[in-house]
Amino acid sequence: MSASRRQVAVALGYDEAGPGVPQVLAKGFGFKAEDILRLAEAHGVPVRRDGDLAQTLSALDAGALIPPELYAAVAEVLAFLYRMNQLASQRRKP
Repeated sequence: MSASRRQVAVALGYDEAGPGVPQVLAKGFGFKAEDILRLAEAHGVPVRRDGDLAQTLSALDAGALIPPELYAAVAEVLAFLYRMNQLASQRRKP
């Protein structure tokens, strides 16, 4: 992250029973971004760091659905999270 950018965090969610599109659950800059990252860590939620995507997503309101032009980038994030969750479940197996 360059010195000219503030830290930003965007929490995404996807509900298969919902609209079928990921959405912004929360976003924040500076201390609020740090709080979002701390909460993710405390709850075992994997974090993917992508400053450019986070900056772009931060322009959306909380609760907003991801627009079609960002589907590919967000799909990469969701694939990463799926892989992390698979690894974590394999580690938990006896």
